[in-house]
Amino acid sequence: MKIFHLALLVFIYIFLPTPSFASSLVELTGKVTNAETNTGLPGATVSIPDLRKSALTNENGEFTLKNLPTRGKFLVQVTYIGYQTVTRVVDFSSPGSLNFVLKQSVIEGREVVITGSPSSSDNRKNSTSVAILSKAQLLSHPSTNLMDAISRLPGVAQITTGPSISKPVIRGLSYNRVVTLNNGVKQQGQQWGDEHGIEIDQYSADHVEVLRGPASLMYGSDALGGVINILDGLPAQEGTIKGEFLTNYATNNGLTGNSLMLQGNENGMIYKVRGTYKNAYSYKTPTEYVPNSGFTETNFEGQIGLNKKWGYAHLDASSFRNTIGFYEPARNDDGQLVDEKGNAFSNNQNKDRKLSFPKQDVRHYKLALNSNILLGDGSLKATLGFQRNLRRELGGAEPEGLALFLNSQTYSYDIKYTFKDFNGWTPVVGLSGEFMHSLNTTGAEQLIPDYDSKAFGGFVFIKKTWTNDSFNAGARFDYRKMDGKAFSGDSEFDSFSNKFSHLTGALGYTHEFNDTFNFKANSGSAFRAPNIAELSSNGVHEGVFRYEVGNVNLKPEKSYQFDASFEYQNQYVSASLGGFANILDDYIYYSTSGATIDVDMKNGNITPFPVYNFVQDNAYLRGLEASLTLHPVSFIHFENGFSYTRATNRSTQQSLPFIPAATLRNELRFEPMVRGTSNSYVSLGIDNFFSQNKIDSFETASSGYTLLNASIGTTFRIGKTQDVTIYAAARNLLDKAYYDHLSRFKPGRLSDEDPGLGIYNQGRSITFGLNIPFTPKK
Repeated sequence: MKIFHLALLVFIYIFLPTPSFASSLVELTGKVTNAETNTGLPGATVSIPDLRKSALTNENGEFTLKNLPTRGKFLVQVTYIGYQTVTRVVDFSSPGSLNFVLKQSVIEGREVVITGSPSSSDNRKNSTSVAILSKAQLLSHPSTNLMDAISRLPGVAQITTGPSISKPVIRGLSYNRVVTLNNGVKQQGQQWGDEHGIEIDQYSADHVEVLRGPASLMYGSDALGGVINILDGLPAQEGTIKGEFLTNYATNNGLTGNSLMLQGNENGMIYKVRGTYKNAYSYKTPTEYVPNSGFTETNFEGQIGLNKKWGYAHLDASSFRNTIGFYEPARNDDGQLVDEKGNAFSNNQNKDRKLSFPKQDVRHYKLALNSNILLGDGSLKATLGFQRNLRRELGGAEPEGLALFLNSQTYSYDIKYTFKDFNGWTPVVGLSGEFMHSLNTTGAEQLIPDYDSKAFGGFVFIKKTWTNDSFNAGARFDYRKMDGKAFSGDSEFDSFSNKFSHLTGALGYTHEFNDTFNFKANSGSAFRAPNIAELSSNGVHEGVFRYEVGNVNLKPEKSYQFDASFEYQNQYVSASLGGFANILDDYIYYSTSGATIDVDMKNGNITPFPVYNFVQDNAYLRGLEASLTLHPVSFIHFENGFSYTRATNRSTQQSLPFIPAATLRNELRFEPMVRGTSNSYVSLGIDNFFSQNKIDSFETASSGYTLLNASIGTTFRIGKTQDVTIYAAARNLLDKAYYDHLSRFKPGRLSDEDPGLGIYNQGRSITFGLNIPFTPKK
């Protein structure tokens, strides 16, 4: 607990008076106006992301931001619905009175991003490929979890185990090859498992940034395929208290989701609390219910911190729990899914919200201290994290029914210092590391051994910005040590100690031809150290119906990627076209010769399991992503996205496993002006998934299919200030029977010995939702 105690001491120190900064106080004032009428825009949001501060303009379009430093350059962003977003770098040593002129536009654009960069930047000047989903977009498209929601982005997919477990796939890479960040902390929850989801509350996300491509320069090992950065909203404006209530219901599996949040800001003292509860019974395919596929999810989180003239410091805490039912498939002669006694399930059983065995009980606890302190002419950003993950797999009531119990604790730190820029050059140095201690606790099964993992890395980064061009470069060194503990029992593990190190680098360039057209390119290397399962598995992985054998001699994976894209955006059209090529050395995957091993499942049954060994070879991935949004008139919105990835083994020329099919998504939205409402829409969407015949030897091909979606929604005002959003969204409206290529329930998933589950993906589901933001005090 030493790091945790250190975090508390740092937090207490930050909260103490700091007289040396007493003179560093300034107010930023200005006005936001309409470019056509030159009148003020009331209710526009003016924010400084790197200082976690924001303000709303008054009825005249004027704003004031208080408790700001007297020096330093910071990005200021101005947003207003129906107008183009404006960003400007402001020198706080002589800010003056700022005037922002906004042009009307049905496409707002020019998002500010932080992923893949040490500080906030205009996405047009960010050389990496970053896509953004807002909270409104996350809510308006029905989903069962956060990874499901973001899988609509071009280049992003998901490996699913029913509706409750989704693992992200970016450009064909998944598992420990994708880093997920939440509250600035790298999520650590046994991501190596197929049936291990991401322990994050989807309602807590204000927006999500997805970096597509290698990002080891900033995030170290595992950021081989990309980064999913789940970001909280900015604190409430000073002197205000506000909150929100979210609720929705889905017809397919009775999914109910409710979340209540309250936050406030009193003279820079900020606080926030949130509670979420989700529950669902068994989901229904177009042909049948899938028994015991429901889940229950709860999350409680809170934040307390300071936003002052010297920067900010926020302490976040969360407690997440997810209980998920599993079904061991069996069919009778009539093709019905049956229980272990051969009895078909009744309708009451399928709609029973109480889960049966087997099931999984996952609990994840997190503490994160985030700060950005202005020191000298630069700034020091630091994130200290502690996580505890408890993962129980239960075949019956505890203690006899406890099959697997993984208990891990992770301590992490990430520190970056940004120097004062000189002639447009901004240098940054950083350090990061983590320590993980994982135990198998009292469970009957031992899939992996107890282990300790230690890692640290350091990087240097520099960026030069001109009027229309930017250039960045960086290098990083990483070291990781993993120690596995010996164990003798139902499974045998030898002790081992592996050390991995690697040097990575990146170069990036952007060019803005004019206000509407820009180009970005990025080349970089990345690496990933083997995870504990790949190094040392020796046992039955029941969730995926195979006997896994690790390889302690595995080398780190190494990636060398280049990607480039063109982007065009005006007030009516937004378009992008990009491609990537990724050369992977020592790519780790599992392979089978068709051999099986008989395992005593302790219930009198000797069960044969196919044996899978982790091996390495060189690979090559390439693909493209495209998007086109047309807004010819204010009430028509036509959005399209396409992605394609091809992945091959460079030695055998076989295709790699778990590569998503090419996808084309289209959505036509009618956005009428309805008196007394705002943001009203009616939409129709078509998702086209092409056939996937480029498969590994143990996979089966997947046929193409088309899904029809529809939604309707509006926002109306109650009283003078209360806005309420209601919506209904239908997914798979025609109740199409289909198998997604990355579903673990598709037939023939594993081998000839295991024909697969043969269970379709979810059928028709209509989600009804309500979003009520409220402001009890101004």
